[in-house]
Formats: sequence, C-alpha cells, structure tokens
Amino acid sequence: MKKSIQFLALLLLFFCSANAQQEKGIIGSTNWLSNWTEFKPAKVDYGEPNQILAGNISTNTKLLKKNVYLLQGQVYVDNNAVLTIEPGTVIIGDFDSGAALVITKGASIIADGLETDPIVFTSNRSVKKAGDWGGIIILSDAPINKFGGVASVNYDLDNAITVYGGNNPAASSGVLRYVRIEYAGKKVKGSGNFNGLFLGGVGNKTTFDNVMVSFCAGDSFEIYGGDVVMNKMISLKANGIDYKFNYGAQCKIDNSLAIRSSYISSNTSASRCFDLASYEQKSEVDFNKKQTNVVATNLTFVNDSGDLAADMQSGLIKDAVRVAENTFLELKKSVISGFNPAVVLDSKMEVTAPNLKKIKLEQLYINFCKGNIFTEFNPENEELENWYGNSAFFNVYDKKNNAEAFIDFSNEKRPDFRLRISKITASNNN
Repeated sequence: MKKSIQFLALLLLFFCSANAQQEKGIIGSTNWLSNWTEFKPAKVDYGEPNQILAGNISTNTKLLKKNVYLLQGQVYVDNNAVLTIEPGTVIIGDFDSGAALVITKGASIIADGLETDPIVFTSNRSVKKAGDWGGIIILSDAPINKFGGVASVNYDLDNAITVYGGNNPAASSGVLRYVRIEYAGKKVKGSGNFNGLFLGGVGNKTTFDNVMVSFCAGDSFEIYGGDVVMNKMISLKANGIDYKFNYGAQCKIDNSLAIRSSYISSNTSASRCFDLASYEQKSEVDFNKKQTNVVATNLTFVNDSGDLAADMQSGLIKDAVRVAENTFLELKKSVISGFNPAVVLDSKMEVTAPNLKKIKLEQLYINFCKGNIFTEFNPENEELENWYGNSAFFNVYDKKNNAEAFIDFSNEKRPDFRLRISKITASNNN
C-alpha cells in the first residue's frame, strides 16, 4: 500500500508546477478586513429600533438605513417576494421571541452593503452573548443529495414553507455583500442550535461576498446541498463549526478566514473550522448523485490563544479540518495555525490512493499544530505523512507563534491575517 501511494505522489510531482513558491492564506494588496468588519461588536451602540419586522413578508419590501429594525419572531420572506436592504441598515434580532429571518424557496434577499456602510444583523440585549437570536436561513431549489431531492429545515420552524432542494444549480436567492451577522445561533429545544447563516439548496447565481459571522452559538456557515460560491467570508469565535458542508454541497470558497478561541469555541470533537460530510446516515442519500465537493483556496484558519501549547495540553484545542468518507475536498494555498492536529480524516476511510486522490491538500502552511494530517482516533500517520509530505504537494510545516506568522495579528480592531512572508519556500520542516 505504502509503495503505491509513494509512486502516485511521484507521478503528481511530474504534473505539478515547477514553481515552489506560493502565496498562502488570505490575500490582497491591502487589508480587506478594514472598514466593514467589527471584532468587538459588544462595544458598539447600534441605537434603538424604531420599526418592527414580524410575520410574513409576501410582497417586495425595502428596509431603509434611516431606520433601525427589530426582527421579532420567525420572519418569512415568501411568495417569491424580494427583501431589499439598504447599505448601512441595522436589523436587531429579538432575544425573547427567538428571532430568525427565513428566505423561502423562490424568494430572495438583496442585502448589498458597502465597505464603508455594511449591513448589520445583531442582538437586542444590553449584554450581548452568543445565541441571543436565531440567524439567517436562505432556501432555494439547487440540488441536494437526499432521497426525494428535498428537505425541510429542522429548527422548530414552519416545515410547510421551509422546504429546499430542486434541479436548478444556477438558482439565485439574491445578494449578501458586506454583511455582518452577530450573536446568532439561539438554542432550539431538542434540535441543537440555529446557525449564523444556513444555506439550503442555494444556487451559484446567489452572491456571497464579504460576510462576517461573529460569536455564533451554532455553526457560523452551514451549507446543505446546493452549488455555492463564496468569497471573503469570516467566522469569528464561533461556539460550533465555522464552515460546515453536507448532503452533496458543491462549493467554491476563496480568500476566507476562521478565527477560533480556546475559551469561547466549544472544545467538543464536533467543533472545528472546516467540517465536510456527504450524509449523516448512508440510507439518507443516493450514491448515484453528487457527493459533497468543496474547492477551497487561500483560506486562513487560526486559533487565537495566549498560550497554544498549554491549551493543547489541557484539551481546549481540537483539529481544524475534518473530512468524512465519500467526500471530496481540494484545499490549496491555505494556512492552518494552532490546532491539534491540523487535519483529520474519517476513521471509516481507508488510507488508499483512490481515497486520498479525493482529498487534495496542496500548498498548505501548517503552523504550530500538534500533528499535521491524521486518520481519526489513530495515532499512526506514517502513510499520510508520506503522501501529503511529498514535495509534489508543496506543503510546509512550521512552528512560529501567531505574532511571528501573521501581519499585525495583535490589532484587535482590524487585524491582518496575511502571512508576514508572503512567499513561502515549499520545503518540509518536520
């Protein structure tokens, strides 16, 4: 087995670019986190609401910057209506009524903010905490891999109008650009938590660009099925998973960031930056249809800790990326810094060349991690190290602390998580 893996790695080397220097992690000639992001939202005064959003929005509706809106209860945009939100508008989720905004199949949201005037969804509590309100749910008719081709959202919502899935990968549900979602993820009785942004069967004509989910008690971004394109996403200190993909999700995500905290993020085995699966139970899906397939480039996953070694020793830090069986991942030009270990593969997955060809981990900078790439629950990773450690993949293993590895990491208002050395020589420092 080992020989076959090594031989295939040598073949890959022949086809790879001879250029061994690549820029890794979030990129940009300037810090694209400037202006529109907020890393300390608890200290921001968003004003008092003067308008209420409640019930169903069944006709085209526009929210104006001059108002502050209280999102009360479960608000459904239905009947193919379009909800348009002006740049700079603030929508405050009500804690007592478990507020959530649901864009149903056929409806759309145009939340097209500006770098200097982002749209903000936040909590109405005086002392804001993760899970204060529900979150945003967008449902559409792109394919999902579940028998029957459709599913409903299981958040104690109206199942009759929360159906998603269909046959249109190019479906459009509108635009989310320069949008912040803060303190979402309210607990659902018997059903876990809401997520900051849930996408069910969303198509590739929907725009997701510069979206920040902060302090979510559930998952920041959860993508079930669909064909989604995302650029410049940020997940800040979620309790749950930063980016979760399942049920045949086809996703391209570029130039995005996840920041975890040893003391805020859950330290359970189900909490990490990237979690990819194609099903919960094999009986749910059709293996003749597409399985989950994610292409991710220029991502940065970083653990914000004052003492990474101590937090790892005490069990507060887990893995960054988990890939389940029958799932495809291409993760390139990315940074994984401060995890235990960097990547784990499902224990059900055999370490064979055909399986590893489905999981492309290339041009990675794996920094200050207690282990690089392992099979779940297996302390032996020699075959995986031989495979992904081959020079064909240009992966780099290093031991710098955060301040040394990133530009202006200590700036809590507008940090810059690009690497200090933008060009990294692809040698393995094991």
